[in-house]
Amino acid sequence: MHALLDLDRELFLLINGMHAPWADGVMEAVSEMVMWFPMYAVFLYLIQRWLGWRGLGIGVLCITAMIFASDSGSVMLFKDQFQRLRPCHAEDLQGMVHVVDGCGGQYGFVSSHAANHFAIAAFLFGVLRRRWSQSWIPLLLWAALIGYSRIYLGRHYPGDVIVGALYGMVIGAFFVGIFLKLLERKNA
Repeated sequence: MHALLDLDRELFLLINGMHAPWADGVMEAVSEMVMWFPMYAVFLYLIQRWLGWRGLGIGVLCITAMIFASDSGSVMLFKDQFQRLRPCHAEDLQGMVHVVDGCGGQYGFVSSHAANHFAIAAFLFGVLRRRWSQSWIPLLLWAALIGYSRIYLGRHYPGDVIVGALYGMVIGAFFVGIFLKLLERKNA
């Protein structure tokens, strides 16, 4: 386990160390959820267009519950239990971390940003894949870019993002099942 944590630390320092002044603002914008509303709107439009108003209503309810589950779960199941300091709070990394605009909460394992965005990506792919089988490409790139931004900004180790992404995908897949059951019941 110690070797894995050391590798995570070294990967963090490598990624976080490759920063440029012009990219700081870009990565901060990428990390903000507000920037992604137009993309969300497009995917919600596609759900409505392909599955009707009922599909959209069920989708919005599922997404709301899913975000609550992924966000609160990432805190209660991981951050509160493991209490792994964010790299920007780690004493042994002081002076070595490129921090852009603050550090965030004390604990970082797992990344709630990664959990939430990978949950949304998995959910949207599961809902839209029958009509748009290649939807996984922009969804995965989008969620991965957000995860990368969290490392770049100095707020998470790569392991925080990877485990958060895996947790988010499980939550997203679970809510796809709920969505499909509710949609089927509504259409019966």
